[in-house]
Amino acid sequence: MRHGKKFNHLGRKTAHRKAMLANMACSLIEHKRINTTEAKAKALRKYVEPLITKAKAENNSTAEKNTHNRRVVFSYLRNKYAVTELFKEISVKVADRPGGYVRIIKLGNRQGDNAPMAMVELVDYNELYNPNGKKAKKTTRRSRRGGSKSAAPVTNDTEASQEEE
Repeated sequence: MRHGKKFNHLGRKTAHRKAMLANMACSLIEHKRINTTEAKAKALRKYVEPLITKAKAENNSTAEKNTHNRRVVFSYLRNKYAVTELFKEISVKVADRPGGYVRIIKLGNRQGDNAPMAMVELVDYNELYNPNGKKAKKTTRRSRRGGSKSAAPVTNDTEASQEEE
């Protein structure tokens, strides 16, 4: 039974699990999207979302609190380049989002061992799902027989104006 078991231990000792989650979080911050197993993805989401919230709080606080938040996040990530990118780029992009910074998309099973796989991505960096991002050009269906009605009168008007000159 899982009485009082708050998080998935992922079959690893504490030091190994913390190092693995820190490396995965740094990779997610650097690449904005990674592929992993579903269990690791869910553990990573619980690991990285509070760090993004701390980075986001930097914009609204004093200088002392900024330094403290950076040091707390660095103690989790242990990579100064990831901390810099988190506080400079990602925190600005998620500033108006109230939470839910990470999306998990299930990909199916891995071929070798049939493990369920998932893609973990930062929500604001996916243009396909993001309504505020770049939108694809909407195309309309047109008949093969007739051309567009708006284009035909324009060409006739230009031909008529050239004949008058």
